[in-house]
Amino acid sequence: MALSRQAVTSTSPGSSIELECLHHSSHGRWAYAYNKDTFHLRIRSKKNNVDRVFALTGDKYDWEHHHQELNMLKVATDAYFDYWEAEITPEFKRFSYGFRLETDTQTVWMLESGFYTEGLPAPAGGYYEMPYLHEVDLLQVPEWAKSAVFYQIMPDRFANGDPANDPEGTLEWGEPPAYDSFFGGDLQGMIDHLDYIAELGVTALYLTPIFQSPSNHKYDTVDYGTIDANFGDLDKLKQLVGLAHSKGLKVVLDAVFNHTSSEFAPFKDVLEHGEDSRYAGWFHIHDYPVQVVDGKANYDTFGFFSGMPKLNTAHPEVRDYLLDITKYWLKEVHIDGWRLDVANEVDHRFWRDFRLAVKEINPEAFIIGEVWSDSLSWLQGDQFDSVMNYPFSDRLLKFFGTDEEVDPGTFAAQIYGLLMRYPRQANEVLFNLLASHDTPRVLNRLGGDKQRLKLAVTFLFTFTGTPCIFYGDEIGLTGGDDPDCRKCMIWEEEGQDRELLRFYQDIIALRKEHEVLRTGQFRFLQSDPDSRGLVYERWNDNSRITVWMNNSSSPVTLQYSFRDQHRWQDAFSGEPVEMDGEQISLTLAPLEYRILHSQ
Repeated sequence: MALSRQAVTSTSPGSSIELECLHHSSHGRWAYAYNKDTFHLRIRSKKNNVDRVFALTGDKYDWEHHHQELNMLKVATDAYFDYWEAEITPEFKRFSYGFRLETDTQTVWMLESGFYTEGLPAPAGGYYEMPYLHEVDLLQVPEWAKSAVFYQIMPDRFANGDPANDPEGTLEWGEPPAYDSFFGGDLQGMIDHLDYIAELGVTALYLTPIFQSPSNHKYDTVDYGTIDANFGDLDKLKQLVGLAHSKGLKVVLDAVFNHTSSEFAPFKDVLEHGEDSRYAGWFHIHDYPVQVVDGKANYDTFGFFSGMPKLNTAHPEVRDYLLDITKYWLKEVHIDGWRLDVANEVDHRFWRDFRLAVKEINPEAFIIGEVWSDSLSWLQGDQFDSVMNYPFSDRLLKFFGTDEEVDPGTFAAQIYGLLMRYPRQANEVLFNLLASHDTPRVLNRLGGDKQRLKLAVTFLFTFTGTPCIFYGDEIGLTGGDDPDCRKCMIWEEEGQDRELLRFYQDIIALRKEHEVLRTGQFRFLQSDPDSRGLVYERWNDNSRITVWMNNSSSPVTLQYSFRDQHRWQDAFSGEPVEMDGEQISLTLAPLEYRILHSQ
């Protein structure tokens, strides 16, 4: 029977659910396949405006015999909105759906065709639709990346293992760096210290560029097919990767496909032959002759660096050249993935071709894009597996950097907002970091306060995503903006903060010991804006871990009641935690934290 439609507006008498704030889309982060059998639905409502949300799902060809109602969970709350989520295992890999939103006094249905208080269209007419769950369309991320702990190395600054390949003008190890300083670090130096890396507990290496280049950082490539002679050669890289693999370490290399060095042979040909060069289309040339006048190039560059001309990745020859390079290193050295420099300035079509080329050789290769802002358009299953999560590090360091700048409620809202940017499987492998070669050292960003550093690192390693350590942070290396953040690694134990190193080893070991810290779901339990205390949880079907933090200079007592009968113990010592009925009460000293585990 056809039912009449009654539209709802937010100005109708007695209306309380604010329709202008409701949002859902039948694609992207709002409706996506989590795996080949499971689909996630999300809907947004105004903060504290809706009490209950239900997803009404059924088969569009036979709704009567194949439908269900799912209670949606409020999984996140940011400054303005609540986010609700339901997990569906569609019986026939397809379904239609709508939503019912409730308060104690009002009920509203939200369908693709509009809002209703009564007179719903007969299902599935007017409903949202998921036509078919195709496994090939999934964002499928490497399983190993969910459990990985990365360690970022700048080869020139990590260790000098072979002085014979030092570049001319190499400085004494440990001197203050300048933009053009060389210190002689190389692949052999990494090989010499693989035991140190393994004992730290990390499981993967991310190396900044190692290909032929005139600079110390190598982000201006001259020859993508040759290891820079100051670092070693092909055999030395194979030795490093082979030994790393034998110790359970993955190796990810840095690819700079947005731009090259001005010494790159095709660009030199353009300089020589102008528009008659067979490579003229490889770059974005405005006019001829190619030149730099008053510091401004008449061709596109990375930033305003005339020595880094931008590649035209839409050109078929450029595309083929870069994809051949990509496949060569995967096949020849068996690396485990690529980190992609300035990835957001390269066209999406190239990255789609790149992913196909990489995954054809190694489906478990990890692809990490350097994107500093919202990256959803690269995380749809056709381009990257992950991105460098700078928005996360910025919010984290502002919160833990001082007592006053960001309160716990604001911080929780910010983190929830970040989690709602992406599908869950993307969140599980986002490349989370506190510092890199492009930022001041984490200890500097936290005012030199080691206890605040421990709070930030603890959050990093107990949060969802793939954590990364910038070499030297674990032994207290300091440094401001580039080039100061790119100091030489300190290898003399008397120059290292050994207590901080042991802390890193312990927190990494804890993450490796508890599967729930690697793949469990996340939620805040307490984030009172009037307190500096914070309590959050990771959980799965078998285990729960809660983290209690006092981000203030005064003692704080934190309390939380658990409705279940779980017994809790200190995650490090194993000592049982006393409970008053269902409640745990912990008094934390200034900048103290506790991690509790319940099996």
